[in-house]
Amino acid sequence: MAHTAGDALTAVLDDDVERLLRAEPTVRRDAPDSVHAMRVSTRRLRSVLRSYRRLLESGHVREIRDELRWFAGVLGVARDAEVRGERFAALLEDYRDAPDTGNPDDPAAVVRRTVAELVDNERTAYAAAHAVVLTELDGDRYVNLRRSLENLRSAPPLVAQRADSEADRAFGKVLRADFNELRVMVDQETLMHADPAISEDERIEHLHEIRKSAKRLRYCAEAAADVLGGPAAELALRAKKLQSVLGDHRDAVEAMAAIRTAAEHSGTPDTSPFDRLYESEANAARKALEQYSAAADFVRQRDR
Repeated sequence: MAHTAGDALTAVLDDDVERLLRAEPTVRRDAPDSVHAMRVSTRRLRSVLRSYRRLLESGHVREIRDELRWFAGVLGVARDAEVRGERFAALLEDYRDAPDTGNPDDPAAVVRRTVAELVDNERTAYAAAHAVVLTELDGDRYVNLRRSLENLRSAPPLVAQRADSEADRAFGKVLRADFNELRVMVDQETLMHADPAISEDERIEHLHEIRKSAKRLRYCAEAAADVLGGPAAELALRAKKLQSVLGDHRDAVEAMAAIRTAAEHSGTPDTSPFDRLYESEANAARKALEQYSAAADFVRQRDR
């Protein structure tokens, strides 16, 4: 186990950069889940650089974080289409179980066709977005980012005085800061939920911000697990659960938006097939949100 914060962070950065670069060949081959894996690696590294930023020289690291944000955005277009395609494909399987009456105007048949079109649309969108990813991987901007990441792992720009501090104290301080940030956001959501002046859309966006904060805490805690042991690992698991619950909610909300857009561009006055699909995703969003309070209970504890 590393005794100084600098040694501990150097090991974390080495692992995270390796994970990100190792994902690149699989993305080029368009292997299953490869875009997701590279996007997660990109976000994880950016999050670690943010959480542990006081241990690093700010200027160069800020540039790397900005470039990681850009690249995560490129991957995100493809990943979001992939997620929606997978959701609609699963929905299509559910409707395929319905009896086939042979009548093309049967409501179930109409919904099946509608879902199939949504699947095709998202797969087409994914293919186009993946082509953009490949173009960027061969572009100068990514090549420069890759070079910066390789330099980061070999010689991270540590702030000497802080890097020489004890690893457990430094990592514990960072973890408490990220935990407190999430706690404030959860407390704010409680107030928003009780305020009739707050719109549903505003609450949904705040839940999305909580999800991102939970993700940062998870990555921060995972990075600290080798230093702080079991408590950090347990905190990472709890943050991951909260992130997952709100991720399921967000996926359903974005699927609802995609269905609504498809209905608007369908050119048909009868939007009932889209309405059925929309309600299905709305139910999924509600079920995910029902798990939120329990998943966030660990954040409300005041004794950390």
